[in-house]
Amino acid sequence: MSLRDAYRQKFEAQLEEANARLSILKARAKRAAADGRIFAHDELGITEEKIAQLKSKLKELGGASEGAWEELKVGIEGAWSELSTAARKAAEKFNSEPDTGEPKKATQVEPS
Repeated sequence: MSLRDAYRQKFEAQLEEANARLSILKARAKRAAADGRIFAHDELGITEEKIAQLKSKLKELGGASEGAWEELKVGIEGAWSELSTAARKAAEKFNSEPDTGEPKKATQVEPS
């Protein structure tokens, strides 16, 4: 085997290693994207539920008698508080990175 062939084999092997690392990175990116969609679905679903509850309370308020509106007012204020809390929590979670248990640094593909 010539020195030229040995160098070629060395770089072919390094290329295979780099390709394998790239495949791992692509799989991790796919998983992170799926995790993000699941996370968004859960958090946004909670907030949407709170909005629906508040809309229902406001509809009740529109048809409430003079005596019942004070009681509904308390319910609406509670629903608003829950909506605000859910929206704040969702925003905080979207602004922070979810803990996946994986290292925070991406594996770099470098020639050896």
